[in-house]
Amino acid sequence: QVQLVESGGGLVQAGGSLRLSCAASGRTFSNYAMGWFRQAPGKEREFVVGISGSGGSSYYADSVKGRFTISRDNAKNTVYLQMNSLKPEDTAVYYCAASRGVFTIVTMYQYWGQGTQVTVSS
Repeated sequence: QVQLVESGGGLVQAGGSLRLSCAASGRTFSNYAMGWFRQAPGKEREFVVGISGSGGSSYYADSVKGRFTISRDNAKNTVYLQMNSLKPEDTAVYYCAASRGVFTIVTMYQYWGQGTQVTVSS
């Protein structure tokens, strides 16, 4: 089992920045690729970005390329999502998830956090 806890969400104006964190406990953190997903009201959960277990590779959704950056610190069992140039359409609940590989599909991730709300005002 892997337990995931997100933090760092909040309310920010358009153009602002937030940094989300996801702390993991349980099994060996570096064995898992990590992903960030988001879900806006009335919409399906969507892939945002993923990072390999070593941190050596990452994959971004087109909608966030150049604005969001994922990183991980395996010594601290934590993955981060730095979000810059935020837009109102980035408003959603953000979830971190763990998987054996970097996938863009929700069902490929075995473990999920409870989510953290990000609201971007215009």
